[in-house]
This record gives sequence, structure tokens and C-alpha cells, in this order.
Amino acid sequence: QVHLVESGGGSVQAGGSLRLSCVASGNTFKGACMGWVRQVPGKERESVAAIDSDDDTTYADSVKGRFTVSRDHAKNTLALQMSSLKPEDTAMYYCAASAYGDCTAVWRREVRYPYWGQGTQVTVSS
Repeated sequence: QVHLVESGGGSVQAGGSLRLSCVASGNTFKGACMGWVRQVPGKERESVAAIDSDDDTTYADSVKGRFTVSRDHAKNTLALQMSSLKPEDTAMYYCAASAYGDCTAVWRREVRYPYWGQGTQVTVSS
């Protein structure tokens, strides 16, 4: 089994910053594609960032230039640095991991991430 735990969420004013973290444990593949997905009740989940086994990154247009995803392969951790936050960024943010190193299929929604964390809430006020 793979266990993912997110942390770092909270409430901030528009224009502020937050850093989310995720730690993976259990029988996990350290080079797997990992990403951050956010969800607002009543809407479909939105992939905001992903990073593959070679540290190549992909971002949603809505967060490009404001969010930065990074990872530590040895520690099997994932981070999302969020800056210039907007009220529209308010959502539950989930850490997710694939069983494969490449992120293309999950980013294109051809397959789903098999492993998910419990989520951490981010609230941005105007």
C-alpha cells in the first residue's frame, strides 16, 4: 500500500503565499509521477501541477507563473509553492501519485492516479 499525507493548507488574503507538502510512505515507487489536484464541491477535479521521474513539470494555465511544484526523490516528498494567490484558488488540494514515471497519461486524463492523500484546504479571501 501507498500512503500520502498533505499539509500546509490554511487561510490567506489574496496576493499571499502558501507552501503545501506531501509525504509518501509504504510500498511506493520513488520515481513515480506525482501531482497536485484541487477540487471545489460541485465541480470536477482540476490537475494544477505534475512532476515526473525526470523532474519535468507541467502546470495548468490557471496557475502557471504563480505555482511551482518540486520533489525530493530520496525522501519521496512533494511540494507546491503557491504565490500571488487568488480567491479562485480556494479549494481542497490533494497530493496524488502514479505507479509510472511519466505524467503524460494522467495529465491528459487518459488514466487516473491510483494513490491519493486526504487533502488539505486552501482558502483565499479578497
